[in-house]
Amino acid sequence: MKMSRLVAFSSSLLLGAALALTGAGVANADSSAAAVDYVALGDSYSSGVGAGSYDGSSCKRSSRAYPALWAAANSPSSFAFAACSGARTNDVTGSQLGGLNASTDLVSISIGGNDAGFADVMTTCVLQSEATCLNRIATARAYVDSTLPGRLDSVYSAIRSKAPSAQVVVLGYPRFYQLGGGCIAGLSEKERAAINGASDHLNTATAKRAADHGFTFGDVRTTFTGHEICSNSSWLHSVNWLNIGESYHPTAAGQSGGYLPVFKSAL
Repeated sequence: MKMSRLVAFSSSLLLGAALALTGAGVANADSSAAAVDYVALGDSYSSGVGAGSYDGSSCKRSSRAYPALWAAANSPSSFAFAACSGARTNDVTGSQLGGLNASTDLVSISIGGNDAGFADVMTTCVLQSEATCLNRIATARAYVDSTLPGRLDSVYSAIRSKAPSAQVVVLGYPRFYQLGGGCIAGLSEKERAAINGASDHLNTATAKRAADHGFTFGDVRTTFTGHEICSNSSWLHSVNWLNIGESYHPTAAGQSGGYLPVFKSAL
């Protein structure tokens, strides 16, 4: 090989290495990101109830929900949006796992709130006495202690069985109320504190089961701090009498500003 050709060949190798090291190989990075097969499971907090822009199904999947937002921004090679309003653990194992397989790379899920009776707790607290509210919360906490861990184990084991190589991100639930905030009517401060405590209790139980299965837990209480009901900038619906199903669910801002950043940081 002539010296001039050798120099040119060596220069091209050096240039290629430099491009790779400086990030000029974005096309390669993008193609690897696009190769992700993503499945979004779970309940209304993952389907996007409260965020609007629904798909028309009874599951109320929203294009503003964090799974759809992440998929729109990252263009995964496949995206199965199976999360459904009202889902409990047995609904996930019974009807949401069809999109999982050995090629699945990423799974997200929020589940357990409906098993623990979230909707009934809030209905009881809004419509009945403080004492009745606190008793109902105590019943929900007891369920989280006694029964929910086993139900979460069943879901998490089923996910791992069907998607053995996937990264699984389990998203928790926000605290609903800013204590000492601007609400001048509605629930008592004692009720609000008890509801927040129950949310913490559920998150603690869920995080432990997720960790025991080797999954990542995404704690959204951090991003929702300062955006609870009774704050000046709530990312959660209070009682919505026009659309009661959206009550106590994240708004579109709650999905994009509360859930999405936590999901992204877990990856």
